Amino acid sequence: MIETAAEQETEEAGETFARTLKRGDVVLLYGELGAGKTAFVRGMARGLGANTEDVSSPTFTIIQEYAAPSATLYHVDLYRLEPAEIEDLGLDDMLDAGGIVAIEWAGRWPGRPAQAIEVRIEPAGESRRRISVTR
Repeated sequence: MIETAAEQETEEAGETFARTLKRGDVVLLYGELGAGKTAFVRGMARGLGANTEDVSSPTFTIIQEYAAPSATLYHVDLYRLEPAEIEDLGLDDMLDAGGIVAIEWAGRWPGRPAQAIEVRIEPAGESRRRISVTR
């Protein structure tokens, strides 16, 4: 478990975490609105060597791709989608593409793989966050 006190520290946690990932990994992100899920993914992108200037919440675009030397990072946000819409996204195809998939609001995906890595980001007072990773 990691505790962060600022958005930059949450990004740094994501960066360190990303260095442990390999092609085909699926990262399921859980946390309330404003918990720091996108900041964590921005750090993941940096850890993989992708340009972080374009990393933002894909709430309206649903899926964003960030090219990195080791693998493409697919950043997915399921917040605004209904179950039927999630099924139509083709998440299984994305998993087969050989990149790394990070999914915000992962609890909305009924077909999430059992071998996925879970990242939970919870408030720990004021601007503090508690980040736990389950493999």
